[in-house]
Amino acid sequence: MKKIILVLLLLIIIGAGIFAWFILGSGTAFSEKNRYLYIGTGKATKDAVMDSLRTNNLLSSPGMFEWVANRLKVWDKVKPGRFEIKKGQSVLGIARMIRNNQQSPVNFTILKLRVKEDLAKLIDRYFETDSTRVMSFLNNPDSLARLDVDSNTLMTIVIPNTYTLLWTTPVNKILGRLKTEQQAFWKKNGRREKAEQQGLTPLQVYTIASIVEEETNKNDEKGNIASVYINRLDKGMPLGADPTVKFALKDFALKRIYHKHLDVASPYNTYRNTGLPPGPICTPSPKTIDEVLKAPKTDYLFFVARSDFSGYHTFASNFADHRKYAAEYQRALDEYMQRKQKP
Repeated sequence: MKKIILVLLLLIIIGAGIFAWFILGSGTAFSEKNRYLYIGTGKATKDAVMDSLRTNNLLSSPGMFEWVANRLKVWDKVKPGRFEIKKGQSVLGIARMIRNNQQSPVNFTILKLRVKEDLAKLIDRYFETDSTRVMSFLNNPDSLARLDVDSNTLMTIVIPNTYTLLWTTPVNKILGRLKTEQQAFWKKNGRREKAEQQGLTPLQVYTIASIVEEETNKNDEKGNIASVYINRLDKGMPLGADPTVKFALKDFALKRIYHKHLDVASPYNTYRNTGLPPGPICTPSPKTIDEVLKAPKTDYLFFVARSDFSGYHTFASNFADHRKYAAEYQRALDEYMQRKQKP
């Protein structure tokens, strides 16, 4: 009798151990470091969550998870969101995470964008909302007015950076966050005051910086390039910026601008129009904006790529010198193309 009791006790202990192992041991079925469970708006239900877990093969035992979730009343508290499931995480830990709405935020990284369609695609990639909804918002004058921008100045609220938000954040709040960060950016480090010292508004600084951003990736000459455009503005000269023509044509693959391109009728064509274009042509980096804010006082009115193909430019204060430097670059470019074509 004692032996039977001992055997039963042993079986109970073994069974309890196996049960505990299923609940507290690794409950994941993938080899990656982590995976994500996405619970969409309107899909925060038991059936939808369990279907997602099974379809994406996230758990080694979905049945055990369901049993635990039922007892923890997960389904009464489940909410839409993005949940990080770590390799080796227990079903108990996963169930508690969902029940307690411990979402994994999205690190929304913005680099250089050119048009609002780029922004819509980026938001679509990071968040639950899709690009169609985003474009509907971005094309709505009333939505833009609440952000104190219009279709031309919209991108000025975008300061390239990484922003932490929830996956379910709606588009109006995403843009609202960008607006808040933009306002904080201009208040920081005396940027508004520096713009005033340059005789410019933040919008004008941002627009000039967007052109500079497209002209060069050499940080140590961005200030001089900015000075060229500021000097042309002061003299009432057309900016004559090639990147604005690419923007007007919406052809960002153009390598060279020819005379035929300069005829495009657009307020962004700075060969045909004086003054700044009505808005930025890309989202410049904070570094570029700061280089515009501290642009040196120069008499430069022209610049052209150096003939050594270093990526730097040669600056000039008069057209005669500029023509000379431009001819040097053109000769070097012709020679390079000839060498390239030789078998």
